[in-house]
Amino acid sequence: MDLDVAQVRAFVRAAEELHFGRAAGTLALTQQALSKRIARLESLLGVALFRRGGGVDLTEAGRRFLAPARRTLAAADAAVAAAVGRHRPLRVDVWGHLYAPMRTLAQVAERAGDLVLGHGRDLPSVTDALLHGDIDAAFGRVHPPLHTGLTHRLVRLEPVDAVLSADHPLAAAPALRPDQLRDSLLWAPGKLDQLDFLHQFADRFGIRGRATGVNLGLTHFLEEVVRDPRRFSLLPADVPRPELPGLRAVPLVGLTPLYAWSLLWRTGDAHPGLDGLTAACAEEAGRSRWLEYDPAHDWLPEPPTNHARRRHERR
Repeated sequence: MDLDVAQVRAFVRAAEELHFGRAAGTLALTQQALSKRIARLESLLGVALFRRGGGVDLTEAGRRFLAPARRTLAAADAAVAAAVGRHRPLRVDVWGHLYAPMRTLAQVAERAGDLVLGHGRDLPSVTDALLHGDIDAAFGRVHPPLHTGLTHRLVRLEPVDAVLSADHPLAAAPALRPDQLRDSLLWAPGKLDQLDFLHQFADRFGIRGRATGVNLGLTHFLEEVVRDPRRFSLLPADVPRPELPGLRAVPLVGLTPLYAWSLLWRTGDAHPGLDGLTAACAEEAGRSRWLEYDPAHDWLPEPPTNHARRRHERR
């Protein structure tokens, strides 16, 4: 049985969108043309891949077919690229912009080969871009649930400080334990249920007061912190902060929160340039002690499993 790659591509895109009209638009097809391709594929396989009527959903056969279908497309695309000798840069998207992910990539970019960097809005939008083949890899904080078609590798664990107004009752402290902030107001740049790290921090350390605003960039975010002496938020210790009168950054100790940065890519569909990027990240992690973690002194929402755990002195 010989599969038609165009038909397989139509199936995969429809399976990802669960909407024939949207899937057709991403492939520059009419909905009728996409439906015909999928119908021919189903006829060839002798099974229904979708349930139609009142919406679109995968059948059990469709769910079984999806993962190997994605691998088939990846292999076909790689074969075409090899045959025509085409080289293109590794397309890397980032998310978590308030915490400045580009800082970390900038430290490895020159050693990582030919990169093109973009800006994703959040993990779900980056996930969609990866699954659609619009980008090759992404960089940011990964948290469950993660799509089964994706693979990730931890790159960096970054200590987080509390940022607060100089008028906050705890502003003069040289360091704070996270639980000392439980009577303060956690300020978040967006809905807290969409900001997994802050949400889990608040739950873990009993932060009852929570307030949210609109993400208009780091300067606006910190200005909102300064404006109210009850507020605080969290920021990686090494993020360059704007010079704002009345802003204090205080290290967190006892259990130091660590923000985890990871690389994310499609399972079984790695661009050749990904090896150079992961190698550059591993080299810098060894040099700059990016992956040190001691569960007795550090806090992570999801403890890491793919690197050594060592007690260390950060400051």
